[in-house]
Amino acid sequence: MNGVSDMLTTEQIAAAHKANMETLFGLTNKAFEGVEKIVELNMTAAKAALKEAAQTTQAALSAKDAQELLALQASLMQPLADKTAAYSRHLYDITSGAAAEFGKVMEVQASETQRKVGAMVENMGRNAPAGSEASVAMMKNMVSAANTAFESVQKAVKQASDTAQSNFNSMTTSAAAATKASARKG
Repeated sequence: MNGVSDMLTTEQIAAAHKANMETLFGLTNKAFEGVEKIVELNMTAAKAALKEAAQTTQAALSAKDAQELLALQASLMQPLADKTAAYSRHLYDITSGAAAEFGKVMEVQASETQRKVGAMVENMGRNAPAGSEASVAMMKNMVSAANTAFESVQKAVKQASDTAQSNFNSMTTSAAAATKASARKG
């Protein structure tokens, strides 16, 4: 290799390293944002739970008989279930939002890497010595197979994510309905 070619390769490596570091710092910031949101959610939930515990304790101490105490307990079940479902939904939204952000970045990175590898293989094919056509074709087939496998994995992850979202929604709806039915019976 000549000096110009080596310098270009060094510049490309430095640019790739810089881009990777920027991506890493961007993902780290997104992770911290997610953690901040979860901490904020937990603090809000803890404050609300403490306030409600104090109110419930006061109401329980004010109950005149066991029947009034049981009625109080029954009246607390539905709001508790609703709050638990809301908390779970909010937590799920935070974590799935962060996961989606990570997924987008990884998808862009993978797409860019695929593009660069494809360009490199094409460049090798144009500059390959005579008689190496079979090796270049094999390399192109390997890159194509890797790209196809990656796309299949992306589709499977998307499908699994959609299924998890659907299952979470069904579970939340079923739990809320069961709690309402139980509260009506009590």
